[in-house]
Amino acid sequence: MKIAVCIKQVVTREWQVRVNESKTWVRDQDASWELNEPDAYALEEALRLKEKHGGEVVVISAGPARVAQVIREALARGADRAIHVQSDGLAAADAFAVADALAGAIKDEKFELVLTGLQSDDQGFAQVGVVLAERLGMAHSTIIMDVQVTGSELRVKRELEGGWFQWLTMPLPAVLTIQSGINQLRYATLKGIMAAKKKEIRVAALAQPAAPRQRIVSIYVPEKGKKTELISGSPADAAKTLVARLRDQRVIE
Repeated sequence: MKIAVCIKQVVTREWQVRVNESKTWVRDQDASWELNEPDAYALEEALRLKEKHGGEVVVISAGPARVAQVIREALARGADRAIHVQSDGLAAADAFAVADALAGAIKDEKFELVLTGLQSDDQGFAQVGVVLAERLGMAHSTIIMDVQVTGSELRVKRELEGGWFQWLTMPLPAVLTIQSGINQLRYATLKGIMAAKKKEIRVAALAQPAAPRQRIVSIYVPEKGKKTELISGSPADAAKTLVARLRDQRVIE
């Protein structure tokens, strides 16, 4: 199978977030970066499918030059080669712009399967995989917990609400968004890290940036504060007052 895995570089969870001067994104000059965790599960699933069915795993990422860090990591984990759609404008782009950039790099490669993580750890909209499938004209399914390949078809297990699951049969080629926890992640070995240095990373220029459909107006770090209010009266009166306070502050509806 020829499988593409779309990966994203995100700020590490341990980094103390700092907002940039325009208050529209994080200050990335001094940020620490890592592979988006849901994408790591998508990569692992692709590597397991390759081990079972043979073929090639290609990682694709869209973003500035620093994205090469996570591309090398994915190659060290076992991906065969990579495509980097390089553009500074994609660092904080919306799902439509990112999907268009990825689609441009994918469309001529004739992939049988395209995997993405369910969502990114930074914006978390869970839309890139869905929009990408529409751009490529492929069948797609989301929140995947199991992938089985039989000939020219897929049988996938979707996670639904309330502990329910759904099995679907889909034609290939297809786009799937992979749920975190679907498998156990492997990590790069010394041999893999050395081998990654010799693997191909094709840098693709962004032909024509897509017009954004969404715009971040403002972001901020929530302010921490402490406040204590004592409610007096009988237990019944105190309970009514407490419920009223919670409703007023939209803790409960």
